[in-house]
Amino acid sequence: MLYAQALPLSTLLLFALGVNVPLGYLREGARKYSLAWFTYIHLSIPFIVLWRLAQGLGWEIVPFTLGCALLGQFLGGTLRRGKKAP
Repeated sequence: MLYAQALPLSTLLLFALGVNVPLGYLREGARKYSLAWFTYIHLSIPFIVLWRLAQGLGWEIVPFTLGCALLGQFLGGTLRRGKKAP
């Protein structure tokens, strides 16, 4: 059963990671706790949820998608901070 959902799960996790890298990059430039900062953090969530539901993936996938989204935010923020360094 899980083997049959490996491709949809992999694409969802890559999407969660990939879409959050640019959002994390943008978030790093926004003032902390501003509307833009909040938006950059949460913008991908509805799309990830819709994709998960469309693929028929259950709630047990949520921690993995959340982890990939957080990793993407972290990587994007790190890229922006690294770009500022001389």
